Amino acid sequence: MRSMTGFSREDASADWGRLELELRTVNQRHLDLNFQLAAPLRSLEPAFREQLRGRIQRGKVDITLRYFPEQQEGALRLDSNRLEHLQRAMEEVEQRIVGIAQPTTLDVLQWPGVIASSAANAQALEEGAVALFQQGLEALEQAREREGARLADIIRERLGAIEQEVAAIRALLPSIIERQRQLLVERANAASLDLDEHRLGAEVAMLVQRADVAEELDRLTSHVSEIRHQLGSQQPVGRRLDFLVQELNREANTLASKSVVKETTHRAVELKVLIEQIREQVQNVE
Repeated sequence: MRSMTGFSREDASADWGRLELELRTVNQRHLDLNFQLAAPLRSLEPAFREQLRGRIQRGKVDITLRYFPEQQEGALRLDSNRLEHLQRAMEEVEQRIVGIAQPTTLDVLQWPGVIASSAANAQALEEGAVALFQQGLEALEQAREREGARLADIIRERLGAIEQEVAAIRALLPSIIERQRQLLVERANAASLDLDEHRLGAEVAMLVQRADVAEELDRLTSHVSEIRHQLGSQQPVGRRLDFLVQELNREANTLASKSVVKETTHRAVELKVLIEQIREQVQNVE
């Protein structure tokens, strides 16, 4: 099981300079990829996007790749074609927007691609970026798995507490029914009502029907068992866990509405607290 929260930071250096990669993920209902790639490496975005879609199911992912070129000695070599295209674009902008500020020479030199790099260096840079991305993605997945394991431990602990509450309510049921029977007799006597055994049995049966929560307890137990099973799955389980937690909460609400004594009311409230704690953790599960 993986968390949707994770972070990795990797860097690499070679003749072409230095690369810094940061991958950051947080929880979100769907997959949202946000790229900030250095200008010479923007062409890699489609390949990176495809890899991420194949390995991350949902969450907000921020990908930042910075490039610091190696300072080369000697004269700078300009890309004439790039410079010509830039000039034409500036002339068109000047025609459409009168009085626009002119770029300085330094602005032009800093424009991506104006200072040419050798094809060999460009290819080596892209290869280095691809390798670094693979390294960073592996580290990110490991971080998400470690966090997922911690979330699973927390959820299992809360599931154990839910099972204890369910067992305690089951143990209370016989005494609850008997207590309600005695209370019914006491009220009838106080009101000077003559209840025969048949009438008393009918009234007790109605009380039993209203207070019977065995079905809700069975479903709570079943949902807990299914959640435990899902925690061991090798596939993303966040959405299914979210559904199961909703079902847990539904049964806890029904249990509370059927409560006829303060003991079951208190335990139903405790169940809702535990279920809410699980729900908070599940929101971070992929």
